[in-house]
Amino acid sequence: MEKSIFRSHLAIAVILGSVWGMSEVMLGAGIKACAHTVSGSVMTGVALFFIVAAWVATKSYHFPVMVVLIACLFKLFDAVLLSLPVMHGAIGNPIFAFLLEGFAILLLIAIFRKQTWQKRSSRALLGGGAALIAVAMFPLVKFATGIPACVYSSTAVPLSIFFAPLPQASLLSVPLQKILPMRPGPGGPIPWCREVSPGQLVYLSQVL
Repeated sequence: MEKSIFRSHLAIAVILGSVWGMSEVMLGAGIKACAHTVSGSVMTGVALFFIVAAWVATKSYHFPVMVVLIACLFKLFDAVLLSLPVMHGAIGNPIFAFLLEGFAILLLIAIFRKQTWQKRSSRALLGGGAALIAVAMFPLVKFATGIPACVYSSTAVPLSIFFAPLPQASLLSVPLQKILPMRPGPGGPIPWCREVSPGQLVYLSQVL
């Protein structure tokens, strides 16, 4: 039984990480450079959806971490596709952002561990709080990769700070799991992404 649950959780993490990672690869291949105006800020809300989806489905810290690492591996494909070094603004900086987003979510969950995050409002605050932490810390990327954060044209303000309100879209994206189908189970409601097939999950993730 435990092995079956582990395999189910593993499949969920792989699928969520792969769908998120593929979207990042396509975005990077299209931009072919450092973040383009609002692109990074918008993708923060998308990233937090996938990370929280993994936690909601498994109630384990391990699988959201796996989702982040899988997305990072996919982002490395951009280095191959675009013939760029890993420590480039279009590769290293987004990977740093992924790690920050995962850290921010898990930090809040750990701090407020008594919170069940079942209410839509509490999940909105989880997403918004994580986005705020990730945005505020992103300028530190300079010390992690040696590449300063991209700045808004004609200013010295990092794009993550300039477009800080946009990642707050996670106030909406993170609670989305609450409106998705759940069915009763012996131990309580069973999360939507534990019940759908891999193909259905890929389709649903793309739609969201």
